[in-house]
Amino acid sequence: MATAGSKIKSCLRGSALTIATIIGVFSGVFLGLALRQRETRWTEREIMYITYPGELFLRMLKALILPLIVPSLIAAVGSLDMRFSGKVGARAVGYYMTTTVLAVILGIILVTCIHPGGQTSGETVRVGESRNVTAADTLMDLARNFVPPNIVQATVAHYRTILKYPGDEAYTDENGQFRDPKNFYTWKITGQYKDETNILGLVFFSVFLGITLAIMEERGKPLIDFFTCLSQAMMTITTWVIYLAPGGVFFLIGGQVLEMEDMTEVAGQLGLYFCTVLGGLFFHGFVVLPAIYLLLTREMPFKFIANMTNAMTTAFGTASSSATLPVTINLLEEKNGVDPRICRFVLPIGATINMDGTALYEAVAAIFIAQVRNMQLSLGQVIAISITATAASIGAAGIPQAGLVTMVMVLETVGLPAEDVTLILAVDWLLDRFRTAINVLGDSFGASLVYHLSKKELEAFN
Repeated sequence: MATAGSKIKSCLRGSALTIATIIGVFSGVFLGLALRQRETRWTEREIMYITYPGELFLRMLKALILPLIVPSLIAAVGSLDMRFSGKVGARAVGYYMTTTVLAVILGIILVTCIHPGGQTSGETVRVGESRNVTAADTLMDLARNFVPPNIVQATVAHYRTILKYPGDEAYTDENGQFRDPKNFYTWKITGQYKDETNILGLVFFSVFLGITLAIMEERGKPLIDFFTCLSQAMMTITTWVIYLAPGGVFFLIGGQVLEMEDMTEVAGQLGLYFCTVLGGLFFHGFVVLPAIYLLLTREMPFKFIANMTNAMTTAFGTASSSATLPVTINLLEEKNGVDPRICRFVLPIGATINMDGTALYEAVAAIFIAQVRNMQLSLGQVIAISITATAASIGAAGIPQAGLVTMVMVLETVGLPAEDVTLILAVDWLLDRFRTAINVLGDSFGASLVYHLSKKELEAFN
């Protein structure tokens, strides 16, 4: 009995943070619902006061992203033999692309079979000005951000193409260029740097610096030791910040529930759309991914998923896969025994390019909006949605509701107005949290699978 009691205590002690975070999630929902009972409407300032503690927690997590990702990647790549690094990268990218494509296909099958947008009143909600770009522009911006011209600038800004609206009437400019307001491809091409970290560029630079240090061998060891020490220091700071997760999640979710204008909008079509996306996310996260894990490792995935619960709850609370990265790395290394060299090499890449939940959501949302518009999609248009949703998910930033930004690109692929994204805004804040949790779970499975497939190489280079 004493042994059983000590095991229970040890289990509770190890899961205390997870339990506290889950309590924080549900308590935040109850807080928001309770505060909504006030007769007078809550002002933006009052809501800001409520979410303020959660905002501070989120800012602390985001502050850790750069000093954790950059040295971790450099140290991980620099400490590996180049022949090994190439194999690890190929396995990681292969897994990420496969699971993302599977998520998109699953989403398309579900939304086509369930048909959540089948009946509609025909009413739509309009939204203000949006950034009009073509799918080609978005894909080229993705490549541009891989190679930033200024690595210091990449820490605070990323590049994006802007198409300048020519006006309401078509005309030919002084250079003989025809400008048609109905055709994006004729608009004048400009660009700007948006105040947001260029994670893709920093990851690309870090990997190449790590490769360079590995090639330098003994001459590069002092710099590798520096980055290794910095990475370990940042992980220690991260563990301190993680203990604030239950409180931060409580206030973040409470404030977002309070922000919703009309809770009844979740009913009807939107409710069926919500269930379709949620069902797809759960099937992908808890059936497809575990099946791949079981097939490749011959191990049951239940313990692995249980060990990653805190990462998923943190992802749900913060709605940011990048902000959750420190928690994910810590759990994979401490509870699931993934080698730090693999974990810190694969996870930052996964947090940037592996967005299974986002890809599934964007495919479902685009077809749902088409259904609401009573628009019949051809096979070619469905394939176009598949390709664009996959590409858009790769470029989606690991921040709350980044999927809405890339959603515009998917809509324009099949000729739907960008303003129709507002049809799903009422429930997107909640779906964003679920798809972020699945994104993080997919990253975790990926790191574990790459570690399992790379054990022999790791042993050879120890």
